[in-house]
Amino acid sequence: MGNNNLVLDLSIEFSLEIIKYCELLEDKRKYVIARQLLKSGTSIGANAHESQNAQSKKDFIHKLKIAAKEADETKYWLILCDKSENYPNTGILPTKLLSIQKVLSKIIASTHKRL
Repeated sequence: MGNNNLVLDLSIEFSLEIIKYCELLEDKRKYVIARQLLKSGTSIGANAHESQNAQSKKDFIHKLKIAAKEADETKYWLILCDKSENYPNTGILPTKLLSIQKVLSKIIASTHKRL
């Protein structure tokens, strides 16, 4: 971190929080949701990082759109956790995810304008 790239910094921070939450889910034997959430939640940052080596602006946008789709899927799993009985509270995760989604949307929109 500290590379002055907001979406990368936010996604790393979010991924670390998702890992902790998924470990908590696994402690409570919620393995299926933990696995799905871990995959989608950490994939946001993986795709954002991959976008940094895009071959073109179109490729850059494509990779960030994949990150945005992963964020949408992560939102779904977090909603299920919040609405399910006997699941730990998701805490600040939805708020942090929303911040990432807003940043991704702005980057995608502003890059589209420069195509």
